[in-house]
Amino acid sequence: MDGPLKGIRVLDLSRVLAGPWATQTLADLGADVIKIERPGVGDDTRQWGPPFVTRKDGTRGDAAYFMCANRGKRSVTVDIAHDRGAALIRQLAGRADVLVENFRVGGLKRYGLDHESLCALNPRLVYCSITGFGQDGPEAKRAGYDYMIQAMGGLMSITGQPDGQPGAEPMKVGVAVADLFTGTNAANAILAALFHAQRTGEGQHIDMALFDSQAAMLANQASNWFVSGQPPKRLGNAHPNLSPYQPFACQDGAVVIAVGNDAQFRALCRALGQDDLADDPRYLTNAARVGNRDSLTTVLAATTASMNMSALMQVLEVAGVPCGPVNRVDQVFDEPQARARGLVIETPRDDLAGPVRTVASPLRLSRAGQNSAPLPPPALGAHTDEVLAQWLHMGSDEIAALRDEGVL
Repeated sequence: MDGPLKGIRVLDLSRVLAGPWATQTLADLGADVIKIERPGVGDDTRQWGPPFVTRKDGTRGDAAYFMCANRGKRSVTVDIAHDRGAALIRQLAGRADVLVENFRVGGLKRYGLDHESLCALNPRLVYCSITGFGQDGPEAKRAGYDYMIQAMGGLMSITGQPDGQPGAEPMKVGVAVADLFTGTNAANAILAALFHAQRTGEGQHIDMALFDSQAAMLANQASNWFVSGQPPKRLGNAHPNLSPYQPFACQDGAVVIAVGNDAQFRALCRALGQDDLADDPRYLTNAARVGNRDSLTTVLAATTASMNMSALMQVLEVAGVPCGPVNRVDQVFDEPQARARGLVIETPRDDLAGPVRTVASPLRLSRAGQNSAPLPPPALGAHTDEVLAQWLHMGSDEIAALRDEGVL
């Protein structure tokens, strides 16, 4: 491992997405992340398919879902419900800098793996708990999953076609954004806590909640409500505060036109040969355009409908109007920009028929960059013996005895 977090040890007791997303970020930055998994079962997402990767012997491997959030980690299997298994985690935590878990509130206390117990063993430990609703409040004991959090946190109420339009209903986002934002927020908080620990010698408990993160990411939509007193509504692909700022159909697809100011709007009008729109009182300012969105959209859509995507983007780019194609996922990674930036990482794994492909970390640091040679998402328990030997100096006989007892 290399990167700015080289030498930082992370004990990852999380599973599914929010926690693993946070620890994958730390691994990308060079931390040694040890993923603790249930023997014989592992992270739930190993089974969240299809699709699944294929092993060299032709059998079904892990789900593709697991691969998206577990790059750069080493997998160790430990049964924490076994007394010796819980004791083993306590030993590992005593040598860790960070522990991440996403059990229900109070769920680890019965095993002596809660923050209070472990910080007594390791006062410098940064202990991050990720739950649906946080460590306190009336909903703290409830389980929280991304879909329900998108609903409870207001995101679905502003996503989807407007009432009265075909297909109108509250809509979730196509990826688990509440999990992903929470994971990113958790990684930020962990880095801040590590900095504090280095200065003071004190660890701390980080309390991350999906519901909190979802509420925070409402951003301008929450501010719109605070200021206006009117709850935002679903607008389909339109923007509540800008216009035109949405996709426009062409002969061979759709292009998003993103006008952020009046100068860009005038440039758009010139590029489309619609100079009269720039002087129309209904569209002179952004506020006016938002108020007359429907009529403006109708005029612009009639023009773009006769063009192909490449021609439209060419004239808009020359005019300095932000725009982009509505790509399928496969087209994203065929973009010249994606190739130039190396957005796909291929890492071989001995048991698989081909390399594992994952999306590269977006973190680019000029001096102490990301881990340049990340490990592939690990096979279940592939590093158990290696980690116990390195971290706890266990011999092969002791490890074998633990395995015979069902601890590993």
